[in-house]
Amino acid sequence: MGNEVTLDAVDRDILFHLRRNGRMSNRELAQLVGLTPPPCLRRVKRLEDAGVITGYRAVISPEAEGRGLEVLVDVEVYATDKKSVLEMEAILASYEEVVECRRMFGRPEYFLRVAVPDHAAYEAFLMRKLTGLPSVLRVESKLTMRTFKNEG
Repeated sequence: MGNEVTLDAVDRDILFHLRRNGRMSNRELAQLVGLTPPPCLRRVKRLEDAGVITGYRAVISPEAEGRGLEVLVDVEVYATDKKSVLEMEAILASYEEVVECRRMFGRPEYFLRVAVPDHAAYEAFLMRKLTGLPSVLRVESKLTMRTFKNEG
């Protein structure tokens, strides 16, 4: 976080409601947390300025974007020197199909969320892009059966 801020119960309540509906009006939010609109707006602004609230976004249905298949991918690499790591991360971040990428402690070194239209598109991504990277040792794909909780 930017400037350290101590969160009280009202701040946590504001965050709870904004996490569920970031588009609600300040008046609605103030009513939910038991404040009048001006102090509620000041608190939200303070949370934004302190880096507690880092942004607002629309959550789009993957199917609407033509990305109905999500695959969770573990990637193990054999080269972990700084240059190789930075190159690998730049390449992975550049792939449109990769919607989330995490460097992990231990193995696997990387965890990816890949969103594509279908199985053929995932196979093409895997064969033409991911497995062709010079540092890749092993890839393990996991298909999602059902998502029942996703907080963003």
